[in-house]
Amino acid sequence: MHAKINAEEVLRRLKNQTINYDKVLRKMIVKWEAQEDKPTILLHSCCAPCSTSTLEFLCQHAEVTIFFSNSNIHPKSEYQRRAHEQKRFVDQFNERTGHQAGFIEDEYRPEVFTRMVMFHQLAEEEEGGERCSACFNMRLDRVAQVAQELGFDYFGSALTLSPKKNSQLINELGLEVQQLYDVNYLPSDFKKNKGYERSIVMCREYDVYRQCYCGCVFAAKQQGVDLREVNKEALAYLKDKHENWDKISFNFGRSKAKEAKENHD
Repeated sequence: MHAKINAEEVLRRLKNQTINYDKVLRKMIVKWEAQEDKPTILLHSCCAPCSTSTLEFLCQHAEVTIFFSNSNIHPKSEYQRRAHEQKRFVDQFNERTGHQAGFIEDEYRPEVFTRMVMFHQLAEEEEGGERCSACFNMRLDRVAQVAQELGFDYFGSALTLSPKKNSQLINELGLEVQQLYDVNYLPSDFKKNKGYERSIVMCREYDVYRQCYCGCVFAAKQQGVDLREVNKEALAYLKDKHENWDKISFNFGRSKAKEAKENHD
């Protein structure tokens, strides 16, 4: 039985210091190794590129399951493309490395994200502003909820790999979400120690699709992204991958939940 480590225990020792969340994680890993037991982690991933070097690093120390929960992505075809790429990468990663990383795809509910944005009047927020903060919080809350339901030791996010994302904010939000559930948050700054550079190399090695925008329709329009072209390319990709449109399911069903739990019991 893994003795769970609350990141706040490590953070208290760093009082009055600038917090390096990568160092916090590595201190936790030292404790895991002392226990001679690998914890289970449900790791939210926004896209395949952010999961590359993150998965490579974490699988050395833990049993990791990627949780693709990204109802912010628009259009639907682009969401499908990114979900397909995420699962493809996990499968190829396992095949090449011998690891057994898991994969769970959450239900796609774009109306939940849109309703949240409109209710809080965040549509006109700039990229990196309050809309992004709310989006981070929504996805961290979801991964924590599912991690608790399935009995994982930790929940976290690969979002901190991106140099365009505010890792300090993401970690602060994760620690706040931790207070609401009976599961511990995994602090991180995966871009540190050349993590981001390694992800670029791995994207080339695995031929991973690197998208041109974060995902939401609001940011895409602000950045001048041609969503019709995005949709066209995504549909062509899915057709090329022989997606069976009638059998695509976005439901996070009981069978998936049961299977994931059995894999981590």
